[in-house]
Amino acid sequence: MPQEFDVVCLGGGVAGEAIAGGLRDSGLTLVVVERELVGGECPYWGCVPSKTFLRSAETIEEAGRARKLAASRVDWDVDFAKVSKRVLWMARDLDDSRPATALEATGARLVRGQGTLVDLRTVEVGGEQYVARRAVVIANGGTATIPPIQGLDKVEYWTNRQAAVPRELPARLVVLGGGAVGVELAQGFARLGSRVTVVEAGPRFLALEEPEAGEALLPHLREDGLEILVGDPCVAVEKQADDVVLHLKSGAIVSGDRLLVATGRRPNFEAWKPAGLTQTERGWLKVDPTTLEARDGIYGAGDITGIGGFTHVAYYHGQIVARRLRGEDARADHLAVPRVTYTDPEVASVGLAEQAARDHGIDVAVVKTDPGEAARGYIHDFHGGALKLVADRSRGVLVGATLVTPRAGEILGELVLAVKSGTPIRTMADVIHPYPAFNRVLGAAFGELAAKVG
Repeated sequence: MPQEFDVVCLGGGVAGEAIAGGLRDSGLTLVVVERELVGGECPYWGCVPSKTFLRSAETIEEAGRARKLAASRVDWDVDFAKVSKRVLWMARDLDDSRPATALEATGARLVRGQGTLVDLRTVEVGGEQYVARRAVVIANGGTATIPPIQGLDKVEYWTNRQAAVPRELPARLVVLGGGAVGVELAQGFARLGSRVTVVEAGPRFLALEEPEAGEALLPHLREDGLEILVGDPCVAVEKQADDVVLHLKSGAIVSGDRLLVATGRRPNFEAWKPAGLTQTERGWLKVDPTTLEARDGIYGAGDITGIGGFTHVAYYHGQIVARRLRGEDARADHLAVPRVTYTDPEVASVGLAEQAARDHGIDVAVVKTDPGEAARGYIHDFHGGALKLVADRSRGVLVGATLVTPRAGEILGELVLAVKSGTPIRTMADVIHPYPAFNRVLGAAFGELAAKVG
């Protein structure tokens, strides 16, 4: 017989966990269906292991910097087994028993297995049916996109899942895709000793960011030994002896003993498409961006909405959906979603890029500067960064910002709040920043921007 719950959640990732926490003691019954690990992509194959991996690579780079700043001699041998072991430990050794227990402690029921939304109120798992009396929440995320390149299906390759929890250090790594995931992992492997080539089909890497971001980051990546190829798509892949060989449109050939495919994400739509829900042009679940409803009694939360493939957005969506299920008129606001690429230096941004702002008909004022030229840049021995502020001249408020600097992700909070709250530029210019912190560069930049917006 079908089992009834007030809420059925398809997916036990970050959004599902947030919903369970948000419905604790609400009196609403909840069942969460998860086909893999409770917690989703982030703690096992995404943010947590990849940033742990990058931290290990960063310490190696810092040891090298000590030769210039503090030591006459520094020597080391990379112990990749130690790196791999720590990364796997941070990924909970791919064991979700504690998160599963925590989820069930909220009062939710956890059902493991491949769930399918067979109609607008019923999720089927292994022949069992779970019927929602009040709402179904779709929060089953996405997976790595594999492009239709000739021969790619005939060779072994990594996605983020193998690269973020690596068991080996390739001598030569080829990264297909120059987005945030590809560039982060490329730099990490290069610093630990791999010879890395990044192949990006588009005209520039980190294409979702301001052009100034990639321009500022590129010299740092080259200093780490990376080769970055842009505007030259891969048209075929083949195996030659122990090598994976990429043939590019220009006729160039790139080879390595490992290939990482980092060409974006696609939705796990197979689990809910049978119910006839509307998809966006890219296949994500189409929802109202404020209520997160796909239709009456059907919510989307997290990556599956296509609104932003970030853990922090998934958690926020889970909070909003839980509040709505409790009867509140909670509304999601995506005006100021922060983004951070954890390269060294970091790339952090929020709001609209300059061109996007112009496309929206905004009367734009822009200020650019280099945080590396401030006192902290010289203290830190950091040179060649970027700060770009984009303002709405008529309203006198910030609409977008991009940083390329150490600690960029930590500095960004002030700018997120400014965009979200519509804080006047003149108020931002009057903020006192501690000397000689990296964020002190914001004071002068906002002062210059205030003069432009009048």
